[in-house]
Amino acid sequence: MTAVLFDFSGTLFRVESTESWLRGALAEARVELAEAELVEAAQALEAMGALPGGADPSWLPEDVASVWGVRDKSAELHRAAYTGLSRHVPLPDDRLHDLLYDRHMAPAAWAPYPDATEVLGTLRERGIGVGVVSNIGWDLRPVFREHGLDPYVDAYVLSYEHGIQKPDPRLFAAACAELDADPHDVVMVGDNRRADGGAAALGCAVHFVDHLPAAQRPDGLRPVLDLVSAVPRANGSDPRVKQ
Repeated sequence: MTAVLFDFSGTLFRVESTESWLRGALAEARVELAEAELVEAAQALEAMGALPGGADPSWLPEDVASVWGVRDKSAELHRAAYTGLSRHVPLPDDRLHDLLYDRHMAPAAWAPYPDATEVLGTLRERGIGVGVVSNIGWDLRPVFREHGLDPYVDAYVLSYEHGIQKPDPRLFAAACAELDADPHDVVMVGDNRRADGGAAALGCAVHFVDHLPAAQRPDGLRPVLDLVSAVPRANGSDPRVKQ
């Protein structure tokens, strides 16, 4: 194998909890909430799926449904979708909806999985190209730089920069092209079977990890190192999926 593609959220990094996210925005806005009200609001935001990278919405309001499926095609759609969800939760200051959205883009809101540095560093030592392929509406490069992982990444292919989102195989093809890698010599690693599984259409191998809090998944990425050496090059057109 000549390259590995990684998803971002739920694969290499995990966003902070919804409660931590809300506490940070409240502190920035200098707005106080009683503890019981804060916990209740955090639970409501989580149920709405308002935190990008967090839980999926339990239901989609009509005013958000029209943009939800294409939210990762542009920065504007991404912001509209997630602030639209958060606005269905009553908060003490209307500014908080935009502050919440802005906060989730801060490097401090994200933590790498415990084995991310080890795995990316080992791939670099082996001469394996690394790309990040993400459905996202903002530039995640500062997150990688802040956490010291940027030196291990050779290419970032972000949906909002291409106007294409996974599982469209064109996004994976763009990543393979940037890495000068034949898709049959590439493994895609992600947590979403539908979105990340789209790489199989190109002939990439696909390996899935569980989207869990970082502390609950200390070594979920390490099997990738075995896959890189164990997965044979494809000699046909059938897509291969590794569990």
